[in-house]
Amino acid sequence: MKTAVFPGSFDPITIGHVELVRRAVPLFDRIVVAVGVNSQKKYLCSLEQRLTWLETVFADEPKVEIASFEGLTAHFCKEIGARYLLRGLRNASDFDYEKTISQLNDIVGEGLETIFLISRPEVSHISSTIVREIIKGGGDATPFLPEGITVKL
Repeated sequence: MKTAVFPGSFDPITIGHVELVRRAVPLFDRIVVAVGVNSQKKYLCSLEQRLTWLETVFADEPKVEIASFEGLTAHFCKEIGARYLLRGLRNASDFDYEKTISQLNDIVGEGLETIFLISRPEVSHISSTIVREIIKGGGDATPFLPEGITVKL
């Protein structure tokens, strides 16, 4: 079974995340959208809220599972039998960062392969960081969030 992990904080989930997973579904038997938990990081939304959003957004997709993990992504992949990491690239800066991480994951994950999908132009400007700033500033983040998802402070 070809299993991929799409790791992230999903704080909050954006239409860019959703678009990437939906494009990847035909490539894998199973995609685990995995919320990485870092106790040192301050999140806008609770872990429970982020998991609920992911479950809601992907409820219609039988190949997509939702999970959370602590520690290294490569170790989580090994634990669930995933041989692939799914990552999105929005720009050249993303590529430089993700290339380095993928090379480290290849070593730590003993051959864990990273699959990159280039973001479509209509979502390439969206990041959770920017969406959080819009929300914190009292702006309307609705255009960047999946349908039915709302974030309130």
